Order: sequence, then structure tokens, then C-alpha cells
Amino acid sequence: MKGIVCEEIGSFHINENLPEPELTEGHAIVTIRRVGICGTDYHAYKGNQPYFEYPRILGHELSGAIEQIGENAAGLMPGDKVAIIPYLHCGQCIACRRGTTNCCMHMKVLGVHVDGGMRERVSIPVTHLLKVEKLSFDEAAMIEPLAIGAHAVRRADVRAGDTVAVIGSGPIGLAAMAFAKYAGANVIAIDINEQRLDFCKAWAKADQTINAWNATDVKQRLSALTNGEYPIAVFDATGNAESMTTSFELVAHGGKLIFVGLVKGEIAFSDPEFHKRELTLMGSRNATYDDFQHVVNVLASGSFDISQYITHRSTFDRMIEDFETWLSPDSKVIKAIVEM
Repeated sequence: MKGIVCEEIGSFHINENLPEPELTEGHAIVTIRRVGICGTDYHAYKGNQPYFEYPRILGHELSGAIEQIGENAAGLMPGDKVAIIPYLHCGQCIACRRGTTNCCMHMKVLGVHVDGGMRERVSIPVTHLLKVEKLSFDEAAMIEPLAIGAHAVRRADVRAGDTVAVIGSGPIGLAAMAFAKYAGANVIAIDINEQRLDFCKAWAKADQTINAWNATDVKQRLSALTNGEYPIAVFDATGNAESMTTSFELVAHGGKLIFVGLVKGEIAFSDPEFHKRELTLMGSRNATYDDFQHVVNVLASGSFDISQYITHRSTFDRMIEDFETWLSPDSKVIKAIVEM
């Protein structure tokens, strides 16, 4: 079996002799058809992904077709088109017992903590497969990044008529914008890249945009756009410590600040600013089965055009060469996908 292995920092290798996955009880063998490329994959390749060990097969944004499967309660059968939930939770810890499997204490993520889907076939627990017969393989592979945004919006309890801001217009920020808009919110997109902001309007249907090149201007613009009240929810999807620190001042009194992006380090904030707003600070990590199913339903309704969200495309044979180009800002990549 063939696969692409990240042998060490900055090095991919095609291995044509990977062991075949074995069919075991409660699992299915899935032939991989699409692999989305995530920021985690870029970070792993460049050597700045926390809790990462080499060698590793990357790939956690996955879709494919079931090749082998035993009897199962979900009624899945060989040939079914499926999306894969890559978060392998333990099912026993306090988070899992309470249904918040997305923040399992012993989480193993495909392509990060264990080998992922950049190979021809994988063994996946049946509980982590979603039948997606109404979706394309492209759409099915995009469910995972979209579900992260959908989960953040659900965490924040965004409602119709709310005004929210999303800082950062990468794939996850765009997903948060799109699902906040789907929930009926007025969405303000904030980024330092004007072309990305144009895309926020065109794809995620953001109502207003703010170029954050001048940080002081962001607060002034948000105040002007909200009659001095600021957004009731602010999502920071930048993974940038400076942005996350200043975002405390951008939220309405009684509002919520949701950190979707992750930074390796500490965040400090003004306690008086925090208290006078009675601010709710939330972390938003991964997504649950319900979030994935919600995304499936929304995509099946035709609400989002995934063909625009996917800006770059490659094949298994060209992936290593193309991956290097995607690392450059000049590539203007939003979401790249590999056809297997």
C-alpha cells in the first residue's frame, strides 16, 4: 500500500510498502479519496506543531468509500461514501462521559498523534464514520474544518439578529463566519489581508469587513458599526497572541469571547475590562458528532459553495511538490485538497 510519510521536519517521502490495515471488530476499512490540507499539516512539516512526533502520516480532513465492514448498528455497507471524524476520543474520561468528546483528556487525532489518511486505505472506528451519499468527496473532506467553525458558533449560542465579529479569515475563521451567517447573525470579518476580506464577503457572506492593519482603527470601526456597543460575540481564529490579547476590548458588555485559534504561550488581559463587561471567555476545540452531522445537513442543502472554498488541488503523485508552493503566501491558498 502506498502512502506519503512526513519523515522529519521539511521532508516527505512516498512509501509504497506500508502495511495494509486489518479489519477488526467495530472498525471499517476505508479507501481514501480526498485529503484536505490543514494548517496543522503545514505546522507539522515546518516543525512547529506542538505534541508532534516523526515519522508521521499526515491527513485528518478525509473522505472515502467503505471497502470492508462487518455488521454494525449504523447500517453502513461496503461502497458507502463516508466522511471521517478524526478525533479518536477515549470514551471514559470526564469529558467523554459528559458528551464533550471534542475535548477528551486522552484525545488522539488522526494525522497528528497517530498516522492519518495520506495513504490508500485506513482502518476507522465505525462510530467515526458519517454516510454522506448526497455530498461529493470534495464536500465530505471539508466537513471537518467546517465543523470546527460550526462548533464555535454553537458554543457561543449565536442567534438570529446578533452582531458578531470573526478575527482571522483562514479556513476556520471562514467556517465560523459562514455558520454564524447561517444562524442569522450580522457578521463582521476582521483581517489584515484585503483580498481575504473580499473573499469573506463573497463566500462567507460577511456583512462588513475591517482591515486590522492598524489595530487602533479596529476598535474605532467596530464601535462605529455597532453604535458604540460592540459585537455580542467575538471569535478569534488567528492563533496570534497579540490579536487574542487585544480582542478582550472588542466585545459587548455581557458578551462572549471565543478563542478558536490556539497559541502556544500565555495570554494576559485587563481584569477591569474583563469584569466591567461581565465577559464570558470560551475556548473552542475540535467538534462533536452533532457538529459534523449539522455540517452534513447544511452542505446537503446547498447553502455553501465548496468549489470556491477549495482554491488549490493536487494528486497523490504531485502532492509533495505542490505542498512546498502552498507554504508561500504568494500562492494565496485558502484550502488545498489532494485527490487520492
